[in-house]
Amino acid sequence: MTEAAAATGGARPVRHRGGALRMWTAGRLTRCVDPAPVRAAGPVSAARRWGSRLPPMVWDSLLPALLLVNIVTTSPSPGLPAAVALTAALALPLLWRRRAPVIVFGVVVAAAFVQWLTDVQLPADVALLVALYTVAAHSGRRATLVAGAVVEAGVLLACLRWSAGGAFLTPFVAVTAMAVAAAVLGMNVRTTRAYLAAVEERAARLEHQQEQQARLAVAEERTRITREMHDIVTHNLSVMVALTDAAVYAQHRSPGKATAAMLQISETGRQALTDMRRSLGVLRTDEPDAERHPLPGIAQLRTLADQMCAAGLPTRLELHGGDSRIPATAQLTVYRLVQEALTNALKHTPPGTHATVRVRCSAGTVTVDVTDSGPCPPPSGTTPSGHGIPGMRERAAAYGAELRAGPLPGGGWGVHTRLDLGSAGEASA
Repeated sequence: MTEAAAATGGARPVRHRGGALRMWTAGRLTRCVDPAPVRAAGPVSAARRWGSRLPPMVWDSLLPALLLVNIVTTSPSPGLPAAVALTAALALPLLWRRRAPVIVFGVVVAAAFVQWLTDVQLPADVALLVALYTVAAHSGRRATLVAGAVVEAGVLLACLRWSAGGAFLTPFVAVTAMAVAAAVLGMNVRTTRAYLAAVEERAARLEHQQEQQARLAVAEERTRITREMHDIVTHNLSVMVALTDAAVYAQHRSPGKATAAMLQISETGRQALTDMRRSLGVLRTDEPDAERHPLPGIAQLRTLADQMCAAGLPTRLELHGGDSRIPATAQLTVYRLVQEALTNALKHTPPGTHATVRVRCSAGTVTVDVTDSGPCPPPSGTTPSGHGIPGMRERAAAYGAELRAGPLPGGGWGVHTRLDLGSAGEASA
């Protein structure tokens, strides 16, 4: 029983949805009952908590001590040494019953057999039931069955020798019932302990899985923010650098064009700040820019093309189909793909290059083609690779699409992808 209470006390508390209601109901009920039993339960609970802190060896030593005291105080003097020796042989091994239950059971059975041979009846025979319970609580089913069979054989021998007045059946059934109860109680304790261990292991595994999912979510969010910042900063800085070079070149020959270029630089910087606030606004609950400014989409591609033309990359935009039924996240993906492709063309192609953007919208797909007339870049082994094209592939993969980026057969560079709006990857975008 002590082991059952200890096993149950080691379990973690479980919170239920109805816990608040039960606490409120308990509070209402305590107002209607006599508070005296409640106050009396305080010392009992304190004593129980104090007892649970004691080592198991202390509890295991109580029964042997009681049996020895009983045999010393009740046995007659002539047979006292033999009775004390047999009681010690039966009871003292119980001190180590938790560490080696099968060995302790064997020692107790051997002592009980010697007792039977010497024809001495002792109250310490209860140690057999305690040893049987310990085997059932700490060992497997096979060991429990063997121990139960041994105890039942001992019960049969004891009843045959010590039955009073030939009344064999009544003591045999009574002692057998006690042995069965001890074995069943031990098996229940072992089952409860295994169940609690499985519950704790499952809770620890679920907690570990939740921590892993949280880390994955943080990594995904960090990747998303990094990708957004790369697209925003790279594009706007490239445009601002190109406009600055044009303004410096035209400041003496054409002051009006230089002024227009500087104004365009200022507008590009403001747009970059707005995009950064919008992208980072989800990280702050008090940031209203994420709701105040809509996400860029297909409708803003015209402004993007004009911006690239002002930066020195003549861009032609062709839109086919309406974008009213395209989700905002898909439109943002299309905008970022076109923005990154045009930014790469602006950075890696010589003056005089022109670009073409074709976007075809249908009920379930969006096709994006971005081409330029510039010369093909050198092989990837001669120039460091950036994060632009891998980021574009990640955006396209969120919609079940494969992005192709490479030189065109007739010269120039092209980027092509086809987004599937009905794919399951849209939810992860």
